[in-house]
Amino acid sequence: MSEVVALADARESALFGSKAVGLGQALRDGLPVPPGVALGGAVVDAVAGGDERAIQQVAESVRSLRGPLAVRSSAVDEDGADASFAGQHVTLLNVRGPDELTSALSEVWWSANSDSAITYRQRVGLFTRPSVGVVVQTLVDPQAAGVMFTLNPLTGEDERVIEASLGLGEAVVSGRVIPDHYRVGRDGEVLERTAGRKDVAFRSLPQGGVIEEAIAPDLVERLCLDDDQLAELSSLAERCETVYGPSRDIEWAIADGTLYLLQCRAVTRAGV
Repeated sequence: MSEVVALADARESALFGSKAVGLGQALRDGLPVPPGVALGGAVVDAVAGGDERAIQQVAESVRSLRGPLAVRSSAVDEDGADASFAGQHVTLLNVRGPDELTSALSEVWWSANSDSAITYRQRVGLFTRPSVGVVVQTLVDPQAAGVMFTLNPLTGEDERVIEASLGLGEAVVSGRVIPDHYRVGRDGEVLERTAGRKDVAFRSLPQGGVIEEAIAPDLVERLCLDDDQLAELSSLAERCETVYGPSRDIEWAIADGTLYLLQCRAVTRAGV
């Protein structure tokens, strides 16, 4: 089996990792996932080691993807219900051109093999060397983005919990802002809207990379999602549970009026 496939064709978790396979399943089931390519651990190893044939193969595989790219780790044993590698394995956004892609893949590989990542692996009972698959996708340029839990992770209530901010979702994931907070019942009723303090946003630069940009004062504490968008997110949560099962941790983005699914994983159990 090829180590480089269209994301929709990623089916082997042992080869491409759970993130790639999960997104591939989502694409096959019609969920709104940006197009991409899945890279197996062996080809990522080869790129990180400077193998010119592997570097060329990867460059050819992403040629059909439009615009800048997002490069995310999909190690074989990351992000299950017992462990989440969020914060251990890097994500590179707004990657442009083959040279930048090669560098990004090497950076993801090194992050998965860093001392902190290896220590975390051992803490959660993983003692083998990581096989570092990677997902390369078209980068969306969102007006708003964030995370959503299909079950309240704090109370266990059967409701959606949504956190949202302006720009790329890394502002929420990294804790750089206090995001807007919403609770939505399974019947679609909005149970809570609480404005956060969104004083910065992460934006893509034309030349590549990401910048932290100050937000206009009148937008800092203004809610960034309307009722129609909350209804769309609630519908996406239902569809994700149909595909993946209950209790999901979802990353999402809204760009040009379209809601995209960026990641869907099991909610990590408390204490991990």
